[in-house]
Amino acid sequence: MGATTIAKGINNGLRAAMDKDARVLLMGEDIGKLGGVFRVTEGLQKDFGEDRVIDTPLAEAGIVGTAIGMALRGYRPVVEIQFDGFVYPAFDHIINQVAKMHARSLSKVRLPMVIRIPVGGGIGAVEHHSESNEAYFTHTAGLRVVCCSNPSDAYWMIQQAIETDDPVIFYEPKRRYWDKGEVAESADLGLFDARVCRSGTDVTLLAYGPMVKTCLQAAEAAEAEGKSLEVIDLRSLSPIDVPTVVESVRKTGRAVIVHEAPTFGGLGGELAATIAEECFYSLEAPVLRVGGYNIPYPPAKLEEEFLPDLDRVLDAVDRSLAH
Repeated sequence: MGATTIAKGINNGLRAAMDKDARVLLMGEDIGKLGGVFRVTEGLQKDFGEDRVIDTPLAEAGIVGTAIGMALRGYRPVVEIQFDGFVYPAFDHIINQVAKMHARSLSKVRLPMVIRIPVGGGIGAVEHHSESNEAYFTHTAGLRVVCCSNPSDAYWMIQQAIETDDPVIFYEPKRRYWDKGEVAESADLGLFDARVCRSGTDVTLLAYGPMVKTCLQAAEAAEAEGKSLEVIDLRSLSPIDVPTVVESVRKTGRAVIVHEAPTFGGLGGELAATIAEECFYSLEAPVLRVGGYNIPYPPAKLEEEFLPDLDRVLDAVDRSLAH
């Protein structure tokens, strides 16, 4: 299908889903005429009309609440939260309604809706624009949480998410929106499957979203020093593809988990616990985590000090191999 960016991959994926199913509609702030602040939905309102690509008021609770009603009436709404830090006004709806409707109705009611959230830092933005809040949603039973990291997954995963009958939180790494890559002719994995991006024998690097590229760069740098790192893109954060993770760590005997979010209370802790339970007798070193610090996201001029980078990942690899 040729090379494209992550942003365009999502755009094309939304277009394909809307062409395929007239029940799919988009809602969000400035997603229509403007095409979204990142231009991810550019051209879709022009081609599908204002009834299917809806510019909403600046009211996240209203957007998600309306989408719940539409999903109950048979539509498959795709909601855009403009920035990750803007999701909190809709938090009550997501946690108490979206996540619980299926269980509350004794499995009689489904909410097939997708909530798209640009995630993470690295773009020099102001406060509330660079959160990594995935742990809130992975902790909430009833939600599926996924995160793409490349254009091909962006294209196929958004379509798979829309086709899913459960509600899906769909994270998009905003600082990678303009990264280019080839798009596969078909989806080679299910929505909830992890991908082994690079095979290795010495240490397993586990990442998702914006940190996948960082880990691949770390693996390339480590190869020059004679170290073989296996890189896994989790893709799905809830559910986690535990068999793929366990198979890799049992092979390498070491694991380093990398994410932008602060390590305290983050998804890395759940991964580390799972690895300890499943791979205890295969581990040659403690499971290590590389992440943001347990502080509010800093001002833009300091974010490069906050975000995990190549050096911090390689330092963790060296500490793991030192055991």
